[in-house]
Amino acid sequence: MLNFRRTELSDKEWVNDCLVHANSMNCEYTFGNMYIWTDAYNTKIANFKGFLICRWGTGDDISYSAPLGEGDFTEAVNMIIEDAKSLGVVPKIYGITTSYLLMLQEAFTGKFTYEYDDALYDYIYLVEKMSTLSGKKYHGKRNHITNFKKNYPDWKFEVISKDNIPDCIATHKRWIDEKGENEDYDIEFNALKTAFDSYDELGWCGGLIRAGGEVVAFCVGEPQANGKCFVTHFEKASASIHGAYPIINQEFTKNCLGDYTYVNREEDLGIEGLRKAKMSYNPEIILEKCVAIYND
Repeated sequence: MLNFRRTELSDKEWVNDCLVHANSMNCEYTFGNMYIWTDAYNTKIANFKGFLICRWGTGDDISYSAPLGEGDFTEAVNMIIEDAKSLGVVPKIYGITTSYLLMLQEAFTGKFTYEYDDALYDYIYLVEKMSTLSGKKYHGKRNHITNFKKNYPDWKFEVISKDNIPDCIATHKRWIDEKGENEDYDIEFNALKTAFDSYDELGWCGGLIRAGGEVVAFCVGEPQANGKCFVTHFEKASASIHGAYPIINQEFTKNCLGDYTYVNREEDLGIEGLRKAKMSYNPEIILEKCVAIYND
């Protein structure tokens, strides 16, 4: 039996002990991601014989993570199947990358179908390339940054701390005002507030750009437990300030991510403008993910 419960800050240590064994750079595989979206997606976690298993959703719309950790993978998946059946829903395992797909195919031959959606693929970049932006492919990005520096000669980069978190929150509110009312924006804002409320406890890291004394861009995220990849969960800038996004991207990478090989900038959610922006940075890896649906 899986005993699912709400994610609490006190779970961080054992969750990361499981996540260090994750066979994927999937952006969902971080403790902070699970914690801050708890209310939005009814995220719950279970500790089963050395595995972390997540469950999202309510009613008929429920899905699970792959078992993350060490132990008997087949037994853990069978427990997911049992739990789903006890709720009267079809067992669905979300965010399945190639390594986990192969494990499922070997242990459950023909019992799962796999549905792909490229809106949910992760964009993963080399930190070195993102920090230098060298070469012809990044010529446009360098021009945007140069123009920003000319237009805002007093600009400066700051690491996010409790002292400047209120400025980041105000920037996010202005971003929402620019975009217009949208329920999804409010859900995202609440998740960010949850992260900032427990910023140090979560072990997050972020940076901001200030121009004219005002925060015009910021980004924030957390490292994966394996220590090789950093996940940028939030990045906001005013659309009216030309070059704000490229400069926060480069300055944060250059100043804060030197200890990591990769940075995962999450999915494009099928938003054409977001997809174009993510592709313009020439991802090193586009991490394909699918939903495994039990059909036995």
